[in-house]
Amino acid sequence: MIQLTIPDAEAMEDLGARLGPLLDAGDLLLLNGELGAGKTTLTRGLGAALGARGAVTSPTFVLAREHPTASGVPLVHVDAYRLATGRELDDLDLDYGHAIVVVEWGAGKLDGVSESWVSIDIERPRGAGGVEDVDVDLDADEPRLVTITGSGPRGVELEAALAANV
Repeated sequence: MIQLTIPDAEAMEDLGARLGPLLDAGDLLLLNGELGAGKTTLTRGLGAALGARGAVTSPTFVLAREHPTASGVPLVHVDAYRLATGRELDDLDLDYGHAIVVVEWGAGKLDGVSESWVSIDIERPRGAGGVEDVDVDLDADEPRLVTITGSGPRGVELEAALAANV
């Protein structure tokens, strides 16, 4: 497990950019965090590093967006927020073996999809002194705590490679 404090949005994009060159077809990233945590910002950096075509934006309303990349391995960006189960995620019929797949809001929905993935948990401050604040500014550029954990053989390999690059 790797834990990092990411000071701002630029550094979150940079984390994605450092992760990008380590990824290949069949790699799966699971991004967890509240609304405004930085999941799409990290994916934007990843897309830039991969030479993804098109704007990397949240696929909230389309569920999944595929971006061709410079290497020919597409980046598939998924928003699983409105999906209730792994079966619904599987119903999207994504080609996990031939793409780099990033799934936002996918916690508990990857069973049967892959034996390996990297979970990236992003925590943002919530209110003063740890008290939840419903008026939190989702656009605030403030530090995030990022925890990266590999699951399965390839996930553990990617975690180690990233640890060497941070």
